[in-house]
Amino acid sequence: QVQLVESGGGLVQAGGSLRLSCAASGRTFSRYFMGWFRQTPGKEREFVAGISLSAGITDYADSMKDRFTISRDNAKNTVYLQMNSLKPEDTAVYYCAANGGSGIAYRSVGLYPYWGQGTQVTVSS
Repeated sequence: QVQLVESGGGLVQAGGSLRLSCAASGRTFSRYFMGWFRQTPGKEREFVAGISLSAGITDYADSMKDRFTISRDNAKNTVYLQMNSLKPEDTAVYYCAANGGSGIAYRSVGLYPYWGQGTQVTVSS
């Protein structure tokens, strides 16, 4: 089992940047595929980005792949989401999630048994 805690959210102007962090407990972080999702009120949680166990493979939602970068540091048990050129429509609660599989892409919310509490990102116009 793994516990996840996100940080780094906040208020930023359009065009700005933020880096989200997700710290994981436990010694087996490197065995988890990690994902970032986001959710706005009244909408379903949507996939943002994912990264494989060794960080060799990354996966992005089409609308974010040119602006967002996912990375991980297994020595620090942390996964990051660098968000650049932020837009007001990026405003959401961002969640990190862990999947114990060894595949290269997991985009469905239902594939992730472990979730953080979320961090709010607000982009002003």
